[in-house]
Amino acid sequence: MSLHVVLGCGPAGAATARLLAEQGHAVRVVTRSGRSPEPGIEHVALDATDSERLIGAARDATAIHSCAAPPYHRWTSGWPPLASSLCAAAEETGAVLVMLGNLYGYGPVDGPLTEQLPLAATGPKGRVRAAVWEQARELHEQGRIKAVEVRASDFFGPGVTDGGHLAARVVPRLLRGKPVSTLGDPDAPHSWSYVPDVARALVEVAGEERAWGRPWHVPTAPALSTREMVDRLAAEAGTGPVAVRGLPSAVLGVASVFSPLLRELREVRYQFDRPFVVDSSAYEAEFAVRATSLDEQIKATVDWWRERSATTG
Repeated sequence: MSLHVVLGCGPAGAATARLLAEQGHAVRVVTRSGRSPEPGIEHVALDATDSERLIGAARDATAIHSCAAPPYHRWTSGWPPLASSLCAAAEETGAVLVMLGNLYGYGPVDGPLTEQLPLAATGPKGRVRAAVWEQARELHEQGRIKAVEVRASDFFGPGVTDGGHLAARVVPRLLRGKPVSTLGDPDAPHSWSYVPDVARALVEVAGEERAWGRPWHVPTAPALSTREMVDRLAAEAGTGPVAVRGLPSAVLGVASVFSPLLRELREVRYQFDRPFVVDSSAYEAEFAVRATSLDEQIKATVDWWRERSATTG
């Protein structure tokens, strides 16, 4: 049994912590506010940008799983101090730094996304996410830390709520047979990262030294458009086909005046206006984790939302 420290308790952080606990590891979850203990999981309240306190929390850890992020609208100011603190903790403790990344750093590309693509984003969010990995990679190559990044597309599955494009704004409505509105072209192929698969990949690479020093894409099911995903969710729910409407650019522009989230999403609108397809074959050629079958993903997601609706009214 070894100690694993997980930063953040959002969908990916919570799933990672529970998976590690199920495997018999000691787990310490670090969040700004802290939480009540869970079986096999200790919760600690601290500001992860405070490197001294983070080092103390990660002392004797085998791995630090970075699943936290600053508030979306403060990424450019919030990521640099958090990344520096994470690297300092990894260097001081010797724990491998397992970073949960995303695909923003690539910027718009033609064709499937692979790990060999340059981090060529020009927008502020894409550049800061690229810089976070570049900092860790450079320290890894200098032999000062051990680091690996696991990159995911848009989260999907149980536990994903306000932050998901196929979550709180979509699933409750389709469960009632009502039409849904989505960002961008609802017929553009899109890759969705199933949160349990994200957690399994983070846990797997933590123990695979040959994975360290480079990024990997989470094993991901074949891309389906938003409309196709909604159709499958509605079929599983038994609510029949529901209408799917893409938000026109003009409507998005007006809505973004009142919605900070929509305003911030303008930088990555391209991900939904054109095909956005993840190639995870490099990971699958090296390691054991595979994407959960789409049927299982859909069923688990509908069941989770139904249970949530029943308990919250």
